[in-house]
Amino acid sequence: MDYTIVDVRSREEFASGNIAGSINIPLQEVVERSDEIMEMEGPILFCCLSGGRSGQATQYFKAKGLDCENGGGWLELNGKLSQAL
Repeated sequence: MDYTIVDVRSREEFASGNIAGSINIPLQEVVERSDEIMEMEGPILFCCLSGGRSGQATQYFKAKGLDCENGGGWLELNGKLSQAL
């Protein structure tokens, strides 16, 4: 299954390492950019450093009816995605 991966870490965190092809939208910007996220190809996998911030984003967008999941920490998710290929 193809996912759109949205990394909700800060720009600085994202710049220091990320999942290839992921989109960086810092958590503090997800509400103001919610229309953009709602229009993305689903399902959406949110990730961050440990799963806390991505969990907040997931709850917010699930309440809006978006097909999304909390992918947890980006390093762990990157490993899982690598194994799936």
